[in-house]
Amino acid sequence: MTGGIGSGKSVVASRLAGLGAVVVDSDRLAREVVAPGTDGLAEVVAAFGSQVLAPDGSLDRPALGAVVFGDEPARRRLEAIVHPRVRARSAQLAAAAPADAVLVNDVPLLVEVGLAPTYHLVLVVAAAESTRIGRLVRDRGMSEAEAVQRIRAQADDTRRQAAADVVLANDAGLAELHDAVDRLWRDRLVPYEHNLRLRRPVPGRPVSGAVVDPSWPAQYARLAARLRHALGPAAEGLRHVGPTAQGRLPERDVIDMRLTVASVAQAAAVAEPLAGAGFPAWPEPADPARSPGEWRYGSADPGRPVDLRVRVES
Repeated sequence: MTGGIGSGKSVVASRLAGLGAVVVDSDRLAREVVAPGTDGLAEVVAAFGSQVLAPDGSLDRPALGAVVFGDEPARRRLEAIVHPRVRARSAQLAAAAPADAVLVNDVPLLVEVGLAPTYHLVLVVAAAESTRIGRLVRDRGMSEAEAVQRIRAQADDTRRQAAADVVLANDAGLAELHDAVDRLWRDRLVPYEHNLRLRRPVPGRPVSGAVVDPSWPAQYARLAARLRHALGPAAEGLRHVGPTAQGRLPERDVIDMRLTVASVAQAAAVAEPLAGAGFPAWPEPADPARSPGEWRYGSADPGRPVDLRVRVES
């Protein structure tokens, strides 16, 4: 889960936790890894000087913010200190979660640091810039100029929404937001976790006549990025075969993808990483109409059916 500063991610995270999710809050971890006595804090002080320390020896966040925000090289230097430590701690917490947990990683800079392909699903909490500025001024005591500077230092809405499998708009009231989170939990997140754990793909939905889905190219791009992350060099033979580039769906609402590999051994080797990335194999007997040397996979995500065929290069 991600979203710009002031978008209301914390409200969504709290609602998801109340529904039963295990929430890993990267902001909280970012504070932990630079707490007094940590090597993270020592490295921050070495990079930016003792001026970023409060009188009690803790990190003076406003002072550090004044140094790094608006100075891209300085911000990147800070991120190089904090982000690896946060990722390591996040991995520890994820490993400790129950096997059937819906694990929500709250990552404010997910898009900025290119982590979207490493997750099964990306949820973006969005709100108009004017709404976010108002919240930052009201709730965090920022001036309007400071709020704008913080917002502009992050990815813009176009980049964030390009990475999003789900966008939750948070410009209306709390009741509307809670209702949207509850529906997402019930209809997609819980079934997705169940399908992942049981390695169960979901079938494509029939459609009535030819329709156009203008979001299709972006949806394919997100899926392809996940597959490339999971498979590494083995994903070189990945291609999109349907629907058309215009997003026309002649028969069923499903993304058709093909992965060509060099050998039967390589075809067998991709099965486990595909399942881990959310693309489990269809159980045998496979489609009797399939070609010899072809293995069929689907998506465990009930919100995005996929037909992925793995074929040995002839």
